[in-house]
Amino acid sequence: MSDAGLDVVVARAAARRERLWVPGHTTAVRLVHGEADGLPDVTVDRFAQVGVVSLYRELALDEEARLVDAVARLPGVESVYLKRRPREARVVATTEKEQVAPERPAAGPEVSSVVAHENGLAFDIRPAQGLSVGLYLDMRDTREWVRREARGRTVLNLFAYTCAFGVAALAGGAARAVNLDASRRVLTWGEDNARLNGFTPERRDFIAGDAFDWLARFAKRDERFDVVILDPPSFASTRHTRFTAARDYARLAEAGARVVAPGGLLVACTNLQQLPSVRFEERVLAGLAAAGRKGRVVERLGASPVDFPPTPGAPPGLKVRILALT
Repeated sequence: MSDAGLDVVVARAAARRERLWVPGHTTAVRLVHGEADGLPDVTVDRFAQVGVVSLYRELALDEEARLVDAVARLPGVESVYLKRRPREARVVATTEKEQVAPERPAAGPEVSSVVAHENGLAFDIRPAQGLSVGLYLDMRDTREWVRREARGRTVLNLFAYTCAFGVAALAGGAARAVNLDASRRVLTWGEDNARLNGFTPERRDFIAGDAFDWLARFAKRDERFDVVILDPPSFASTRHTRFTAARDYARLAEAGARVVAPGGLLVACTNLQQLPSVRFEERVLAGLAAAGRKGRVVERLGASPVDFPPTPGAPPGLKVRILALT
């Protein structure tokens, strides 16, 4: 594709998202979503004035440069960061970090941190911080659902990363939002996000540890939550456990269901495209049954079709099932 042709494809994709972009309200949007926007294995996210280009296949250096230039020419984009994302996690582990996620921008001035907004909430985005920069945009609609439903409720946010669900819950009037992640570093980042939105974080609500271990602790001491959010990575390892969504989701749903208060909600999420929607739902329900709980699906959510348009013939990536438990 010529430079002019690439500019047109990127500009047209960005134009299709214009209605999402509202300064001061929402300035975190996916501009290009792979094949659905005419660029297979390429995504472009924009956070305020920063573009983040992610490559899921190897491109020649001149192709990378032309793509970066096309994004840099979009109105309002001042810096562009590049992420080269091998499809297999083990490849990332054996690849130089600077090769996979360069700390210096591919275009424009360096940006160590920038505040982007989503539905009026502020989030600290750090574009040079590895492959993940602070906010997963496909969860926008689910975060807004949590915000609408959180008033007066206690919320447990597992695999919390930078605690965006916890911030959304507090913004919705949650009585308490507990965030749990294996990494203290990202939880500290999450505390910064809470402060950005006018909340005073309490360290007891930012727990570093293994999700299964803590779910067992909560269950043992009979601690229950009105809303439990399960948003695990597709693959994860800690010192004590190894998790894959395809194999272990029923076990996770079982552990999560045990700490949902009577009449509470379980928010089950996965972004594993290879796990079909029907099988995912079956595994969540199997986990409930193993926990001795009854529940029904009250809502099925996914990524916004505006900036995450479906790829023809491909199953959806993000799947969210919200279940009311008795």
